Amino acid sequence: MTSWLDSLLPAVLAALALPQYSLATVFVVALLSGTLLPMGSEPVVFGLITLNPAQFWPVILAATAGGTTGGAFTWLMGYGAERAYVRVTARTPREHRALAWLQRFGPKACLLSWLPGIGDPLCGVAGWLRLPFWPCVLYMAIGKGARYVIFTAVLFWMFPGRTV
Repeated sequence: MTSWLDSLLPAVLAALALPQYSLATVFVVALLSGTLLPMGSEPVVFGLITLNPAQFWPVILAATAGGTTGGAFTWLMGYGAERAYVRVTARTPREHRALAWLQRFGPKACLLSWLPGIGDPLCGVAGWLRLPFWPCVLYMAIGKGARYVIFTAVLFWMFPGRTV
């Protein structure tokens, strides 16, 4: 079974590297990294822009759309988890402060969805608290889009041989 998978993987990776699939690949990788899965999409975004600088904005838009869709899925998972959860009133004071903070800022807190480590769970907690879906998605898109632009600009600044 493993040898079959090992022979399939290079073919799949080669197919995903083709220009007609590159934006779809960025979208899927950003979607997966926009959920609670522990992965990042920045290397894919940076790599594709490095290979094809003319595609800067389409790649940024595809990554933003994928990351935002992943955040929306995480919001929906939080919403569903809250509905399925039998409420336990014993929460720590720290949890009460965090939930109160999130409720105070509302959907605008989803601007922080770009932060590594806490951004994706933040989307889930926003769903858990039943914050309005579309405003949360809008703020996720703004935060994630700004992240891709800033991270890519910083990487190009750090590696000056690469130009856009």
